[in-house]
Amino acid sequence: MATNRNRNRTRRSTGKRARTTAHAEPSHSKVKDEKSVIKLPASITVKNLSEMIGVSSIDIIKNLMRNGIMANINQVIDFDMAATLVTGFGFDVAAEKRPSSATSTKRKRSRHFMEDDPILLKPRPPVVTIMGHVDHGKTKLLDAVRKANVAATEAGEITQHIGAYQVEVHGQKITFLDTPGHEAFTTMRARGAQVTDIAVLVVAADDGVMPQTIEAIAHARAADVPIVVAINKIDKPEANPQRVQQQLADHGVVIEEWGGNVICVPVSAKKKEGIDVLLENILIVAEMEELKANPDRRAVGVVIEAQLDKNRGPVATVLIEAGTLKVSDPFVVGDTWGKVKAIFNDKGKHLRKAEPSCPAEILGMDSVPQAGDILTVTNTEKEAHTLAMKRHEQKKAERNAAKQISLSNLFSQMSEGEVKELNIVLKTDVQGSIDPIKTSLERLNTEAVKVNILHADSGSITEGDVLLALASKGIIIGFNAHPEMGAVKLADREGVDMRSYDIIYHIVDDVEKAMKGLLEPTYVDVVEGRAEVRAVFTTKAGTVAGTYIIEGKITRGSMVRVLRKGANIYNSSVSSLKRFRDDVKEVTSGFECGIGVEGFTAFEQGDIIESYVKKAK
Repeated sequence: MATNRNRNRTRRSTGKRARTTAHAEPSHSKVKDEKSVIKLPASITVKNLSEMIGVSSIDIIKNLMRNGIMANINQVIDFDMAATLVTGFGFDVAAEKRPSSATSTKRKRSRHFMEDDPILLKPRPPVVTIMGHVDHGKTKLLDAVRKANVAATEAGEITQHIGAYQVEVHGQKITFLDTPGHEAFTTMRARGAQVTDIAVLVVAADDGVMPQTIEAIAHARAADVPIVVAINKIDKPEANPQRVQQQLADHGVVIEEWGGNVICVPVSAKKKEGIDVLLENILIVAEMEELKANPDRRAVGVVIEAQLDKNRGPVATVLIEAGTLKVSDPFVVGDTWGKVKAIFNDKGKHLRKAEPSCPAEILGMDSVPQAGDILTVTNTEKEAHTLAMKRHEQKKAERNAAKQISLSNLFSQMSEGEVKELNIVLKTDVQGSIDPIKTSLERLNTEAVKVNILHADSGSITEGDVLLALASKGIIIGFNAHPEMGAVKLADREGVDMRSYDIIYHIVDDVEKAMKGLLEPTYVDVVEGRAEVRAVFTTKAGTVAGTYIIEGKITRGSMVRVLRKGANIYNSSVSSLKRFRDDVKEVTSGFECGIGVEGFTAFEQGDIIESYVKKAK
């Protein structure tokens, strides 16, 4: 196994050899100036390469076929092959410069504490988050990792849930966040904490890449952390790892065997197969990231989760980022403070101290902090109390002056130099609408600001989409895609700009105007209430929907839309509103009522009637 690790390390650090057999024939297409220097990423599709160098995709595919590669326009090729092709077309090539994840993480964390002298830094364990689609085995994989690491003497011990735990592989530790899913991962980022070093993407070999897999990839990329792919359920007869690898490549995740730089490990969480290999490869990636911290300083950490225990009072699980946390240390965390009374690990054992990357459950806080709050050890308890009070006031001020990006303030933030990238979460009604919208928006790129599509998918707008936009300071654009009620509330509360369109031209026009500072104030729909259709009645006055108000209120005469399976099928107003036989002005949540919608009679059980008002944005 050590030999394999050395071989993988060498391959990852030195890169792949260029293919000397590749031959590129100059194209008859109109190409760019031969002196142009083309910056190539680690991998690129034939289509994107064609657009980048101005050579027809057909000519590129022909050259690939001459070298034994049967390709189509969506084929992903690695840097070396792309460089050989581009050179053959008369261009100079340079690698696209992109900061490493380690550098990026260091930059994001630097706001919590001053950077230490490099001489004082020592290697620390990597912090890993498991991500992927529901039912692909994220939780089972975490259980398999934990059980595979339990020593014989610990087999009878009970492991308590504290949000994170550590395992040991060949004397080296790995910290796993015991909160599978990209929602928890991005919730932490949205609150200002970047705690993950490596994301393990779990994909079921019998199911392949699914919507939440694509979302997980988008969230990991937005956080700028390296991905390790674990193809799970390889023990199933219908398992097809090759199909999964192709699907991942289609979404830009190109594994090493395909010429990319993403490690891929086949595993079976059920049969405990491949777990050791996965852990080995996580350590290889961690070694390449050069993760370090100074343990000999006052501790700084991030709250993973917190709760009020009826017997022990406020309890928080903290992941130490730097320094060493000890019993009796005074500290401030978020806008609360305290003195460490006790430290526990995930097995409930008392610890004397917690070092970098160590998850620890601590007692001694004045109140319950929030997940994502930063813990900092202070000199005295008085200093901690004073700092907590200042932070409380600061939080108030920050909430009032928060500058979440919107199309309305985009130009002003561009002018102030605060924005160089417009991050967009794009949701459409069907997959076919995604590419034309992406292409149209990306053509708006200028030297001042770049349009970056963080995530694009079909379906309704969810809370996860809002969290991704919030964490990345982006906006949400929906094309014939309706937001879920939870997403509407979260976006409104957090100030995330969420816009809906039914014409592609209007999307492009609004974004372009926003970039030029010409966008006029717009009106948005603010949802007031939602009613679920439970029955349909035909009366002398017409068809009435027997409903139950599930949220907010429905008012007579208010504007409404009828939603069926998330899709908007009709817009009108409330023509009649009755409680039993009485006409009423409004009905609030928790009550039943009869609703008539002007001009609409084709109600079905399960339809949602949504009431809204228009307000200036």
